[in-house]
Amino acid sequence: MSIPAIVMAGSRPGPDPLLTGSGASTKALLPIAGQPMLVHVVRALRASPLVGPITLLAQNSAELAAEAGLAGIADLHFSDSGQGISSSLAAALPDNDAPVLVTTADNVLLTPSMIAEFLTGAGDSDVAVAMVEKDVLLARYPESKRTWLKFRGGWWSGANMFRLRGRRVLPLLDFWGRIERDRKKGLKIIAAFGPWLLLGALLRLFTIQQGIARAGLRFGLKAKVVPMSEGEACIDADKPVDIVLIEKIMAAR
Repeated sequence: MSIPAIVMAGSRPGPDPLLTGSGASTKALLPIAGQPMLVHVVRALRASPLVGPITLLAQNSAELAAEAGLAGIADLHFSDSGQGISSSLAAALPDNDAPVLVTTADNVLLTPSMIAEFLTGAGDSDVAVAMVEKDVLLARYPESKRTWLKFRGGWWSGANMFRLRGRRVLPLLDFWGRIERDRKKGLKIIAAFGPWLLLGALLRLFTIQQGIARAGLRFGLKAKVVPMSEGEACIDADKPVDIVLIEKIMAAR
Protein backbone atom coordinates (compact mmCIF):
# COMPACT_ATOMS: atom_id res chain seq x y z
CA MET A 1 0.00 0.00 0.00
CA SER A 2 1.17 3.54 -0.71
CA ILE A 3 1.80 6.07 2.04
CA PRO A 4 0.81 9.75 1.91
CA ALA A 5 3.66 12.25 2.00
CA ILE A 6 3.99 15.72 3.48
CA VAL A 7 6.68 18.09 2.21
CA MET A 8 7.64 20.88 4.61
CA ALA A 9 8.18 23.77 2.20
CA GLY A 10 7.78 26.83 4.38
CA SER A 11 10.26 29.53 5.38
CA ARG A 12 11.89 29.97 8.76
CA PRO A 13 11.68 33.38 10.45
CA GLY A 14 14.29 35.92 9.43
CA PRO A 15 16.28 36.48 6.24
CA ASP A 16 17.68 33.52 4.35
CA PRO A 17 21.18 34.21 2.92
CA LEU A 18 20.56 31.61 0.21
CA LEU A 19 17.92 33.88 -1.32
CA THR A 20 20.13 36.98 -1.58
CA GLY A 21 20.35 37.97 -5.24
CA SER A 22 18.58 34.77 -6.37
CA GLY A 23 15.26 36.29 -7.43
CA ALA A 24 13.43 33.53 -5.54
CA SER A 25 10.85 34.64 -2.99
CA THR A 26 11.11 31.53 -0.82
CA LYS A 27 13.70 28.81 -0.31
CA ALA A 28 11.51 26.05 -1.77
CA LEU A 29 11.53 27.86 -5.12
CA LEU A 30 15.29 28.49 -5.21
CA PRO A 31 16.62 27.07 -8.52
CA ILE A 32 19.06 24.17 -8.33
CA ALA A 33 20.24 22.49 -11.54
CA GLY A 34 17.65 24.42 -13.53
CA GLN A 35 14.59 23.66 -11.41
CA PRO A 36 13.23 24.91 -8.07
CA MET A 37 14.45 22.60 -5.33
CA LEU A 38 10.85 21.69 -4.44
CA VAL A 39 10.26 20.34 -7.96
CA HIS A 40 13.14 17.88 -7.58
CA VAL A 41 11.70 16.59 -4.30
CA VAL A 42 8.13 16.25 -5.55
CA ARG A 43 9.21 14.43 -8.71
CA ALA A 44 11.24 11.96 -6.66
CA LEU A 45 8.24 11.29 -4.42
CA ARG A 46 5.89 10.88 -7.37
CA ALA A 47 8.33 8.49 -9.07
CA SER A 48 8.12 6.16 -6.07
CA PRO A 49 5.37 3.50 -6.24
CA LEU A 50 5.33 3.55 -2.43
CA VAL A 51 4.10 7.16 -2.19
CA GLY A 52 0.45 8.17 -2.51
CA PRO A 53 -0.96 11.71 -2.23
CA ILE A 54 1.57 14.48 -1.64
CA THR A 55 0.79 17.58 0.43
CA LEU A 56 3.00 20.67 0.21
CA LEU A 57 2.94 22.66 3.41
CA ALA A 58 4.02 26.32 3.39
CA GLN A 59 2.99 29.71 4.74
CA ASN A 60 1.95 30.75 1.22
CA SER A 61 1.04 27.52 -0.54
CA ALA A 62 -0.66 29.39 -3.41
CA GLU A 63 2.78 30.67 -4.41
CA LEU A 64 3.99 27.08 -4.71
CA ALA A 65 0.88 26.00 -6.59
CA ALA A 66 1.69 28.55 -9.29
CA GLU A 67 5.09 26.94 -9.98
CA ALA A 68 5.05 25.64 -13.58
CA GLY A 69 7.37 22.73 -12.75
CA LEU A 70 4.66 21.22 -10.56
CA ALA A 71 1.91 21.42 -13.17
CA GLY A 72 0.33 18.12 -14.11
CA ILE A 73 1.77 16.11 -11.20
CA ALA A 74 -0.95 13.76 -10.01
CA ASP A 75 -2.43 13.78 -6.49
CA LEU A 76 -0.58 16.91 -5.41
CA HIS A 77 -2.18 19.11 -2.75
CA PHE A 78 -1.30 22.45 -1.20
CA SER A 79 -1.94 23.57 2.36
CA ASP A 80 -1.11 26.72 4.30
CA SER A 81 0.95 26.26 7.44
CA GLY A 82 1.60 28.30 10.55
CA GLN A 83 4.95 29.64 11.68
CA GLY A 84 6.24 26.67 13.67
CA ILE A 85 7.34 23.45 11.98
CA SER A 86 5.99 21.10 14.63
CA SER A 87 2.61 22.81 15.03
CA SER A 88 2.15 23.05 11.25
CA LEU A 89 2.96 19.38 10.84
CA ALA A 90 0.64 18.40 13.67
CA ALA A 91 -2.23 20.22 11.94
CA ALA A 92 -1.51 18.39 8.65
CA LEU A 93 -1.52 14.86 10.10
CA PRO A 94 -4.43 12.51 9.32
CA ASP A 95 -7.23 12.16 11.86
CA ASN A 96 -6.16 8.62 12.72
CA ASP A 97 -2.99 6.66 13.36
CA ALA A 98 -2.23 5.97 9.69
CA PRO A 99 1.46 6.48 8.84
CA VAL A 100 2.74 9.41 6.80
CA LEU A 101 6.11 10.10 5.19
CA VAL A 102 7.53 13.55 5.95
CA THR A 103 10.39 15.24 4.12
CA THR A 104 11.56 18.76 3.32
CA ALA A 105 11.75 20.94 0.24
CA ASP A 106 15.54 21.18 0.51
CA ASN A 107 16.01 17.39 0.43
CA VAL A 108 16.95 17.86 -3.21
CA LEU A 109 18.93 14.65 -3.77
CA LEU A 110 16.02 12.42 -2.73
CA THR A 111 15.46 9.38 -4.97
CA PRO A 112 12.86 6.57 -5.12
CA SER A 113 15.53 4.11 -3.96
CA MET A 114 16.16 6.19 -0.84
CA ILE A 115 12.43 6.29 -0.15
CA ALA A 116 12.16 2.52 -0.53
CA GLU A 117 15.14 1.88 1.75
CA PHE A 118 13.75 4.18 4.41
CA LEU A 119 10.16 2.91 4.40
CA THR A 120 11.30 -0.71 4.43
CA GLY A 121 13.59 0.00 7.36
CA ALA A 122 10.89 1.91 9.25
CA GLY A 123 8.86 -1.28 9.66
CA ASP A 124 6.04 -1.02 12.20
CA SER A 125 7.55 1.84 14.22
CA ASP A 126 5.56 4.82 15.47
CA VAL A 127 8.41 7.19 14.64
CA ALA A 128 11.25 6.45 12.23
CA VAL A 129 14.12 8.81 11.46
CA ALA A 130 16.44 8.48 8.45
CA MET A 131 20.09 9.08 9.32
CA VAL A 132 23.51 8.72 7.70
CA GLU A 133 26.63 7.57 9.54
CA LYS A 134 29.63 9.86 9.13
CA ASP A 135 31.89 7.31 7.44
CA VAL A 136 29.21 6.57 4.83
CA LEU A 137 29.05 10.24 3.83
CA LEU A 138 32.75 11.07 3.98
CA ALA A 139 33.76 8.00 2.01
CA ARG A 140 32.26 9.67 -1.06
CA TYR A 141 31.96 13.35 -0.13
CA PRO A 142 34.75 14.30 2.29
CA GLU A 143 34.12 17.99 1.58
CA SER A 144 30.57 17.88 2.95
CA LYS A 145 30.04 19.59 6.31
CA ARG A 146 27.18 18.31 8.46
CA THR A 147 25.96 18.54 12.04
CA TRP A 148 26.86 15.26 13.79
CA LEU A 149 25.34 13.46 16.77
CA LYS A 150 28.05 11.39 18.47
CA PHE A 151 27.08 7.99 19.90
CA ARG A 152 28.78 4.69 20.55
CA GLY A 153 29.48 3.07 17.23
CA GLY A 154 29.37 6.18 15.07
CA TRP A 155 28.55 9.82 14.39
CA TRP A 156 25.22 10.48 12.70
CA SER A 157 23.50 13.22 10.68
CA GLY A 158 19.80 13.52 9.87
CA ALA A 159 18.57 12.72 6.37
CA ASN A 160 15.33 14.77 6.34
CA MET A 161 12.95 11.81 6.14
CA PHE A 162 10.55 10.78 8.87
CA ARG A 163 7.75 8.24 9.10
CA LEU A 164 5.13 9.20 11.67
CA ARG A 165 2.24 7.09 12.89
CA GLY A 166 -0.45 9.73 12.50
CA ARG A 167 -1.81 11.47 15.55
CA ARG A 168 -0.13 9.03 17.90
CA VAL A 169 2.95 11.26 17.66
CA LEU A 170 1.24 14.52 18.70
CA PRO A 171 2.83 14.60 22.18
CA LEU A 172 6.27 14.25 20.57
CA LEU A 173 5.54 17.08 18.11
CA ASP A 174 4.37 19.31 20.94
CA PHE A 175 7.64 18.61 22.77
CA TRP A 176 9.66 19.27 19.61
CA GLY A 177 7.93 22.62 19.18
CA ARG A 178 9.53 23.77 22.42
CA ILE A 179 13.08 22.77 21.44
CA GLU A 180 13.23 23.05 17.63
CA ARG A 181 15.11 26.37 17.82
CA ASP A 182 18.09 24.27 19.00
CA ARG A 183 17.78 21.75 16.15
CA LYS A 184 21.41 22.29 15.08
CA LYS A 185 22.78 21.86 18.62
CA GLY A 186 23.05 18.14 19.14
CA LEU A 187 23.75 18.05 22.87
CA LYS A 188 20.96 20.51 23.67
CA ILE A 189 18.49 18.32 21.79
CA ILE A 190 19.69 15.22 23.60
CA ALA A 191 19.62 16.97 27.00
CA ALA A 192 15.98 17.96 26.48
CA PHE A 193 15.04 14.28 26.65
CA GLY A 194 16.46 13.98 30.16
CA PRO A 195 19.75 13.66 32.08
CA TRP A 196 20.09 9.90 31.55
CA LEU A 197 20.01 10.24 27.79
CA LEU A 198 22.50 13.14 27.92
CA LEU A 199 24.87 11.22 30.20
CA GLY A 200 24.64 8.15 28.00
CA ALA A 201 25.45 10.21 24.91
CA LEU A 202 28.38 12.01 26.55
CA LEU A 203 29.88 8.74 27.79
CA ARG A 204 28.95 6.85 24.61
CA LEU A 205 27.07 4.26 26.66
CA PHE A 206 24.68 3.35 23.86
CA THR A 207 24.26 3.50 20.12
CA ILE A 208 22.07 6.05 18.38
CA GLN A 209 19.52 3.30 17.72
CA GLN A 210 19.30 2.65 21.46
CA GLY A 211 19.20 6.39 22.21
CA ILE A 212 16.32 7.07 19.80
CA ALA A 213 14.42 4.07 21.16
CA ARG A 214 14.84 5.40 24.72
CA ALA A 215 13.72 8.89 23.66
CA GLY A 216 10.60 7.43 22.04
CA LEU A 217 9.66 5.55 25.21
CA ARG A 218 9.31 8.87 27.01
CA PHE A 219 6.20 9.41 24.86
CA GLY A 220 5.07 5.80 24.75
CA LEU A 221 6.27 5.47 21.15
CA LYS A 222 8.24 2.82 19.32
CA ALA A 223 10.98 4.92 17.73
CA LYS A 224 13.84 3.80 15.52
CA VAL A 225 16.68 5.03 13.37
CA VAL A 226 16.88 3.86 9.76
CA PRO A 227 20.55 3.96 8.64
CA MET A 228 20.74 5.08 5.02
CA SER A 229 23.29 3.44 2.74
CA GLU A 230 23.70 6.45 0.42
CA GLY A 231 25.64 9.42 1.75
CA GLU A 232 23.65 11.77 -0.50
CA ALA A 233 20.62 11.20 1.74
CA CYS A 234 21.90 13.69 4.33
CA ILE A 235 23.10 16.40 1.92
CA ASP A 236 20.42 19.08 1.93
CA ALA A 237 20.55 22.65 0.65
CA ASP A 238 21.35 24.70 3.73
CA LYS A 239 24.35 26.73 2.54
CA PRO A 240 25.78 27.96 -0.78
CA VAL A 241 28.50 25.31 -0.57
CA ASP A 242 25.79 22.65 -0.30
CA ILE A 243 24.23 23.82 -3.55
CA VAL A 244 27.58 23.59 -5.34
CA LEU A 245 27.97 19.98 -4.18
CA ILE A 246 24.34 19.09 -4.97
CA GLU A 247 24.64 20.39 -8.52
CA LYS A 248 27.89 18.43 -8.95
CA ILE A 249 26.15 15.23 -7.81
CA MET A 250 23.15 15.88 -10.04
CA ALA A 251 25.41 16.42 -13.04
CA ALA A 252 27.10 13.08 -12.35
CA ARG A 253 23.72 11.36 -12.21
